[in-house]
Amino acid sequence: MNWHNALTQILKIKYPLVQAPMLGVSTPEMVAAVSNEGGLGSLPVGLQSPEKTRELIIKTKTLTDKPFAVNLFAHDIPTIEPTQTQAIQEQLMRISEKYGVAYTPVDLTQIRHFSYQEQLDVLIEEKIPVVSFTFGVLDQPSIERLHAHGMILIGTATSVREAVYLENIGIDIITAQGIEAGGHRGTFLFDEPLPQIGLISLLPQVVDAVKRPVLAAGGITDPRAFKAAMILGAQGVQVGTAFIGSDESLAITPYKEQLRKSQDTDTVLTRAFSGRWARGIRNSFHDEIQQLSLEYPAYPILNTLTAPIRIASQKQGNTQLTTLWAGQSAAMATQKSSAEILRSLIIGVEQITT
Repeated sequence: MNWHNALTQILKIKYPLVQAPMLGVSTPEMVAAVSNEGGLGSLPVGLQSPEKTRELIIKTKTLTDKPFAVNLFAHDIPTIEPTQTQAIQEQLMRISEKYGVAYTPVDLTQIRHFSYQEQLDVLIEEKIPVVSFTFGVLDQPSIERLHAHGMILIGTATSVREAVYLENIGIDIITAQGIEAGGHRGTFLFDEPLPQIGLISLLPQVVDAVKRPVLAAGGITDPRAFKAAMILGAQGVQVGTAFIGSDESLAITPYKEQLRKSQDTDTVLTRAFSGRWARGIRNSFHDEIQQLSLEYPAYPILNTLTAPIRIASQKQGNTQLTTLWAGQSAAMATQKSSAEILRSLIIGVEQITT
C-alpha cells in the first residue's frame, strides 16, 4: 500500500498517523515509540513551565531522532473568583470525605498557570518541527513567529466553521475532531452551541470546506475506522484512546482495565473535572458534581482545584474520583507497547480490501 500523501510529505513521516497529545497520559517514551515506528508522536506540554517543557523535549530527543510534535494549550488565563472557588473546594472536601480520599485545599494565589506564549522560545530553540495546539487558537504574532522558523502548525476544529477559521489564519493542517473523541473538546468558537458532530458527518464536510490536509480524530481505535477516515477524505488520522492502554502510558492500571471493560454507552461529556467539555468514562465524581448547582470556573482553574482529589484517587488505584478520559470506542483499546499498537493499525489497514 502506498502511504505517501500530502500529509506524510509535510510532516516527513512514513505513515499518516498522529498520536494524540494526552496530558497526564502521554510520555516521552510513547511519543518516541510512535515516531520511531513511522508515525508522528505528540508531546503535550500544556500548562508546563518553560523549564519543564524543555526537559520533556530533551528527554524525547534522547529516545528518537525522528520528527515529533509538541502540543500547546492556547487558552486564555482566567481571573480567579475567590467566592466561587471557595464554594467549589467546600464541595470537593465533602466528596473526598464521603469516599475516603484525602483532599488538600488549593491556594490558587500560589499556583502559576503558564501560557503558551511563555513556551515559544523553548520550541524555537529546540527546533521543534511541528507544533499542534488546542483549547483555543494561537494569536497571529505567534503563528507568524513559528512559521518564520519553519514550523508546521496543526489546529483542532470541532465544526466546519472552526476549520475554515483555522485555514484563514494560516494553520497548515486541520484536525477534525468528532464528538466520539476522548478527552477535551477542541472547540474554540463559543458564540454558538457546543458542536456535537460525529466524525462520519464532520469529516467530509471539513474536507470539502478547506484546502489544507485534514486529520481525522474521534473513535479511531482499529483499522476499519482508520480506513474509513481515509475513504472519507482525511489525509491521516489522530489516535488517542488506543494508546491509553499502552505500556508507555501514564494511566494507572485500573484505568487501563476500565477501558477494556467499558461499553459503548459508558462515556459521557462532562465539565466536572476541568471546566472544559471532555469525554471520559462516567464515574462517581462526575455524578456527584452533576448533582450540584455550581458555576464552573474556566479552565484551568477548576482543573487545578480538582487536582488533589484526582491525584489522591490515582495513588489509591481508585478510578471513581479521577479522570478516565476515553473515546466511544474505548473497549477496543489494547494493552500493548505503543509500537505494537501502531503496527497493528497499519497492518490491519493494509489487509482491508475495498
